[in-house]
Amino acid sequence: MNNTFDSRKNTSLTFTEWLREQNQENWNAAINHRFIDELFAGSVANDVLLHYLVQDYQFIDRFVALLGAAIASADRFESRVRLTRFTAMLVSDENTYFLRSFDQLGLAARHRTSPTLTAPTMAFQDLMKEAAESRDYAQCLSVLVVAEWIYLSWADRPSATLPPQFIHAEWITLHNNAGFAETIGWLRAELDRTGAAQDAAGQARCADLFSRAVALERAFFDHVYTPLSYD
Repeated sequence: MNNTFDSRKNTSLTFTEWLREQNQENWNAAINHRFIDELFAGSVANDVLLHYLVQDYQFIDRFVALLGAAIASADRFESRVRLTRFTAMLVSDENTYFLRSFDQLGLAARHRTSPTLTAPTMAFQDLMKEAAESRDYAQCLSVLVVAEWIYLSWADRPSATLPPQFIHAEWITLHNNAGFAETIGWLRAELDRTGAAQDAAGQARCADLFSRAVALERAFFDHVYTPLSYD
């Protein structure tokens, strides 16, 4: 494991703040990535954007399964309800965006359902599967929080003007609205509560999952600039 909870020095930080601090270099590289700059400018090359969307769409199935594991392992009924609502949003608004974008970019049906998967995509799928199979709420949250908090962080550019095309603008607004921000705040609070309550070994497992997820987010953004062909 890359991190152990015992290495934590500043105990005034919340659990999620501490986890992010341990991964600040990869975190900052992800949320300030060239791809994000070009997304806000509306200048992402179509082949790069298509590659990003095709590969990202392959996370939905595993992500929903991870949410299901979190629902099953949650320690409170209220938490199960909240996670269920989040799942409903994911499989409606976000899924619709992908389908509309694929139509806009002329993506063939076979690439929507069974595209060639890249190494970062497969590695992230495996990480989500690992977290889900832990059947541990805090460990599930350790990957969920990274996947959503990083997106909230890169999308939060209050002074930026949205690009004119929906294919760029809507991906931003899906991740910088008040409802999404409130949900991520709640997810973090859940991990702050349950992660810090675990013993040192459990906290170390959370830290390891969190760290690997952040590194994979950065790798995923990096790899979209060597796009596959989806003819």
